[in-house]
Amino acid sequence: MELITTFLDFLLHVDKYLEIFVTNNGTWVYALLFAIIFIETGLVVMPFLPGDSLLFVVGAMCGIGLMSLPLSMGLLWLAAVLGNQSNYAIGRYFGPKVFQWEDSKYFNKKAFNQAHDFYEKYGGITIVAARFMPFVRTFAPFVAGVAQMNRAKFTFYDITGGALWVVGIITIGYFFGNIPFVKAHLDKIIWAMILLPGLIIMYGAWKSRSK
Repeated sequence: MELITTFLDFLLHVDKYLEIFVTNNGTWVYALLFAIIFIETGLVVMPFLPGDSLLFVVGAMCGIGLMSLPLSMGLLWLAAVLGNQSNYAIGRYFGPKVFQWEDSKYFNKKAFNQAHDFYEKYGGITIVAARFMPFVRTFAPFVAGVAQMNRAKFTFYDITGGALWVVGIITIGYFFGNIPFVKAHLDKIIWAMILLPGLIIMYGAWKSRSK
């Protein structure tokens, strides 16, 4: 319980924790941020790390000169791209081994073919859109790998989506993160960044089932 409380406190006050880290450790903050973004996007078992809010706060810190805007954007974009590539590779390698293909009672050939067809047809927009959805962005590249999505196509949308996500949210934080109203209500903004995409996904799933 204490661990959960600590994590929630970090999640809702990531600006304060990050500022303290920068003050005490200087440029090591870039290594820490690279690791967090890479792990969130690269390991399917770590979907709960604060990617969106972290990028927003990084932008705000760049806005007051505590961090470099070009370096933050470039480094975290690289972390996001490499993270997705890692997750895709894990799914592509372990998916067939876990299911053991047709020899396993857990493998559904029809479901696999449907997933493969879906990612070949809609995989691009899925990879890009998932960047802006907590939890989903961790699982989407893994599923793309399991579904054997074309590697070149995946990489193109991985690079594109990573740029839109990292550069977009850091830029928003850079221009709006230090406005007094935003700083005073940052915890509520972070909750909105977490919950709203989830509600949209749930509504879409409900609407799809109802059809």
